[in-house]
Amino acid sequence: MRRILFFSLMIVSLLLASCGSTPEPTKAPTAEPTKAPAGLLGKLSLAGSTTVQPLAEVLAEAFMDMNPDLVIEVQGGGSSVGVTSAGEGTVDIGNASRAIKSSEFEKFPDLQVFTIARDGIAIVTNPGTELPSLSVGQVRDIFAGEIANFSDVGGPDAPITIFSREEGSGTRAAFEELVMEHEEEKLISENALLQQSNGQVRTTVSTTPNSIGYLSFGFLDGSTRPVAIDSVEPTVDNVKNDSYPIARPLNMMTKGAPNALAQAFLDFILSDAGQEIVAEDYISVK
Repeated sequence: MRRILFFSLMIVSLLLASCGSTPEPTKAPTAEPTKAPAGLLGKLSLAGSTTVQPLAEVLAEAFMDMNPDLVIEVQGGGSSVGVTSAGEGTVDIGNASRAIKSSEFEKFPDLQVFTIARDGIAIVTNPGTELPSLSVGQVRDIFAGEIANFSDVGGPDAPITIFSREEGSGTRAAFEELVMEHEEEKLISENALLQQSNGQVRTTVSTTPNSIGYLSFGFLDGSTRPVAIDSVEPTVDNVKNDSYPIARPLNMMTKGAPNALAQAFLDFILSDAGQEIVAEDYISVK
């Protein structure tokens, strides 16, 4: 009888102790906008725009430093390659340095687009050629071959050598949309000398007298002379305040929802830390 009473008292004591203790409430994890998750394992593949490529490589290096067991491969190929590769799912993330066309969304309806930065396109001349401000219309006529001498736009009396990007380039597509189709559609002159990258345009314009080309803001380094458009200098602030007219988005794309690794990388890019890296050469979206 005493043994039964003893065990009964123990059970009552345990129940009272249990009722008297308040369990810690379960808290939802708090997102850290400036921190990406560490310790990720696996491989990510990116391809597309040669404008986005160097930025993506720097962002990938920073993210891999945080995640030593993660491998991120970044390739070029142009914006059209980025759209197709993402749409077909042959890469985890496609890169494009232009807006995505409606025809591309029709072809790849699962395409999801993430704008990671903005970029301006600067009209540049050889350092020896100084021009006053050009209008968008004058730029269009120069690249269409209708204005063939710099003297016609307030420059020196010299024939113009035109450098342009190749077909399929995101920079060219953005330039055609923002400049060549500004009033009525005009084609870039057949006499334009085509280059395979922004870097090649920069080099050839910087070393060819009386030449003109167009460059992503990220490739301006003082070796060429930027031209004001409608009296507005090609600067980051002027893109952000919408006064500079030749600007575009830099996009990353996935087929459907990003996989876990792609989402983690995109979260890092759009975090404060990632956007600080973006702002070193491009225009942040924050």
